Amino acid sequence: MTTAPQGTRKPSFWYRLPVGYVSLDLHPPVERLMELVTQLRGLPEPERGDADRALRLYTGIVSLLNTNRVQECALGVHPNDSGGFTTSVFTVSTLLTAGNSSKFVMAGLVGNAADGREEGTRPLELPCGLGVLSEKRPPAPQPSRQPEASNTAPTHIWQGTVAVAAPSTPELIVLQMVTPDLDSADAYRDILLGIARTLTFTDPARATADDEDRKPEALTRGAAAIRNDFG
Repeated sequence: MTTAPQGTRKPSFWYRLPVGYVSLDLHPPVERLMELVTQLRGLPEPERGDADRALRLYTGIVSLLNTNRVQECALGVHPNDSGGFTTSVFTVSTLLTAGNSSKFVMAGLVGNAADGREEGTRPLELPCGLGVLSEKRPPAPQPSRQPEASNTAPTHIWQGTVAVAAPSTPELIVLQMVTPDLDSADAYRDILLGIARTLTFTDPARATADDEDRKPEALTRGAAAIRNDFG
């Protein structure tokens, strides 16, 4: 599936999500929200309270994501070796940089990463250009109301971030993966890097039309890499 930033402006970049991820609707229509409210009013009192809190949480998260220029939020659920499931959250956002060139900012980030001044950060060579990968293991957010089985809640999460400069704009494209499953951090890093390798600033529909007029041997190495990632 090829996805692009949501909103009213024309998409300026594209990427592909692997199997196992479902996108959250960040722009739910008012009609859909009113339908959910009507359904809530018809529930029995105990269920109504839980459903109302879930709806408020959803709308609050959507509002927070939109405020922070998040254009994609996808939830991932995958089976693990113990017979259970591991989860992750993938987001795509844009970050405005000072000045008129995000490439100048990216050059500084790449330079710092190459010099080893930023722990857990390294430069990347992607088909769409230079990028930076940053990894952290910050404390996990704690709920305001502690559940009874609070000892099972994760204490830390793995957070991987890839930043790429958008061409001819002051924006950085930020791809981020978060998971509480620290043991699977290597696998989720590979997923994040796989998505980053599909990032392109060329409309795939136009690229497909151009490819029809070329021989397979004429494909560039970058285009071939984008084709191969996630099938």
